[in-house]
Amino acid sequence: SNVGNLSRLEAAAFLARLAERFSADDRLLIGIDLRKDRRVLERAYDDAHGVTARFNCNLLVRVNTELAADFDPDRFRHVAFYDEREGRIEMHLESTVAQAVQIGRLGLRGELAPRERIHTENSYKYSRGEIEDLARDAGMRVERTWLDTREQFSLHLFAAI
Repeated sequence: SNVGNLSRLEAAAFLARLAERFSADDRLLIGIDLRKDRRVLERAYDDAHGVTARFNCNLLVRVNTELAADFDPDRFRHVAFYDEREGRIEMHLESTVAQAVQIGRLGLRGELAPRERIHTENSYKYSRGEIEDLARDAGMRVERTWLDTREQFSLHLFAAI
């Protein structure tokens, strides 16, 4: 996982716990995905080769194996979309049929309607200003920033305030 999989509040809290342990000489090098065009993000998270879809559907296989569930991955489709307001990609598994599922080790049984979704992941994207805010909210400062040539991904050197 990475800081992008945490909500903005969770990310700041996590980084603040790190900052509490920092000495004046300590630094944190952190990569943070930047906000970009919706089409770029949605193509990346719903790629033509289905790599991300297989990754997402593998969650059901893992739940089946580890929690004695009976999900049929073939009865779900991968859905990924960018929520501009929240600045995050959301990944879901959408039921393609009405179905009942059981998670044996948890003693749970549930029903899913066609098109009902299981929200599996968020991936937050940040503007450069939001990264400055994140550092400040965590009790840190951005000492240095590096960007790729297309300015779609960033590395930041965080230091304690």
